[in-house]
Amino acid sequence: MSDFEQSPADTAKNLPRYHLKKTVVMVGMMGAGKTAVGRALAAKLGVPFRDSDQEIETAANLTVPEIFERDGEPFFRKRETEVISRLLDAQPGILSTGGGAFLAEINRTRISDRGVSLWLDADIDLVWNRIRYKNTRPLLRTNNPRATLETLFKARVPIYKLANLSVTCMPSLSIDKMANRVIETLLTRPDVLERNDA
Repeated sequence: MSDFEQSPADTAKNLPRYHLKKTVVMVGMMGAGKTAVGRALAAKLGVPFRDSDQEIETAANLTVPEIFERDGEPFFRKRETEVISRLLDAQPGILSTGGGAFLAEINRTRISDRGVSLWLDADIDLVWNRIRYKNTRPLLRTNNPRATLETLFKARVPIYKLANLSVTCMPSLSIDKMANRVIETLLTRPDVLERNDA
């Protein structure tokens, strides 16, 4: 168990009680921290954490890069939309999505209708430093991955800006502190999150 994860008993004992009314969908670039911050956030709120890429991998019994290679990106994006739609109908929780998920208008519409999107706004240098040594990103398997990342970044950021809420990522902040910043942002939307302290 990592530093930011607590057992359900610890969570119930030590942390404020919250009522999450809608699923919070974490969007943003690969490496922005959607999964790490999302897990910490779910633990703090006492709600389920889900990951759309993980759900797709489990259903296909293949990794995302293997699905890209075998079936192509359009096939993957179709499955991604189906999975996000299904997870939005589940009990409210935190949903981490792949970097390309929010680009599809159908996904943005469904997320806004049935949940709330939260953009983890990380700058290009932070993203590059986090992913440069990982080979699990199919879109970066190019001769110049940094240039490819910059192209993706420029194309995607204007779309991420359409998210309902955003939190700026700071390299100096721990995962725990980032999760707290997200909670502060969510509390500005009482239709999404409320404190229920006794």
